[in-house]
Amino acid sequence: MPKPAAKVGINGFGVIGKRVAEAVAKQKDMKLIGVSDVVGDYRVKLGKNKGFEIYASISEKAPDMKKSGVEVSGTLDELLKKVDVIVDCTPAGLGAKNKVLYDKAGVKSIFQGGEKHDLTGASFVAQCNFEENLNLPSTRVVSCNTTGICRMVGTLFNTIGVEKARVVLFRRGTDPWESHKTGLINTVVPEAHIPSHQGPDAQTILPKLNITTMAARGPFNLGHLHFAMVQLKGEAEKKDVVKALRSAPRVAAVRTSDGVDSMNAVAEMMRDLGRARADMWEIAFWEDILDVTDGEASMVYQVHNESVVVPENVDAIRALTGLETSGQASISKTNEALGITKNFL
Repeated sequence: MPKPAAKVGINGFGVIGKRVAEAVAKQKDMKLIGVSDVVGDYRVKLGKNKGFEIYASISEKAPDMKKSGVEVSGTLDELLKKVDVIVDCTPAGLGAKNKVLYDKAGVKSIFQGGEKHDLTGASFVAQCNFEENLNLPSTRVVSCNTTGICRMVGTLFNTIGVEKARVVLFRRGTDPWESHKTGLINTVVPEAHIPSHQGPDAQTILPKLNITTMAARGPFNLGHLHFAMVQLKGEAEKKDVVKALRSAPRVAAVRTSDGVDSMNAVAEMMRDLGRARADMWEIAFWEDILDVTDGEASMVYQVHNESVVVPENVDAIRALTGLETSGQASISKTNEALGITKNFL
């Protein structure tokens, strides 16, 4: 007998929240009960137009939301009474405060990479540790950059084996919707310590991974570009690395020989594929740039900061609620519902 659909709420309807809401609404084994926020801006109004029930995260904000023209169905406390799991997509740092509310309501909770691992004691990337998160009360979907590392380097770690990984991350300067506030111009800002936080964060998913990361922000907002140098175990060749990456569930090859020679070309391809907002849930790696010499794989790949963690949140819902006990089965369901592919062309 099939399990009943998981009843899901989303708290925070920004960059990640609105995408997770739409993704959840496409799943056959989930029901989106409502989304919660503190403002009645264009994003929330568009969510209402799409049929989402809107709640006020802070009860005192409900009158202002109503004045702005948003019909409010209730408060976050009321939403929590109707759901099995809440996905917290609020700005970094607020999740820690919200967890008290979720725990009191007795609902399972999922947080984003802006929160600390210690908040939940568990972190999540579907292809790496789905089963470890089964039926937990809460977990944390790691950041976009850490997700990229875990999908790419983690694939090699779990197939060929990795002696040591070194990853340099060239990060976007700001999210597109905030470009008018904090955009960088004519500069690059290095992260002020080594390792950058993404390496230790990846180790919350793959504790035995030997990794060092460095990072910097640049004047663009198309996503992140990673340069990974991975010393492999044994005597692996390029064909072995390509085979491993092609077997990964959310990794897709691109080629400069097809004219895909830059981050903007990848973004343009997403537009031409008809992707909403030009979202790319997959990691795009340059297959014809990839090199393996003396057992060291050198890779270049692109991570879309706004959308790459969206399918991970969907899979995390299945893990916490026990809708699926197999990571592979959950990934397949999510990929099919969202149109995630291994081949863009």
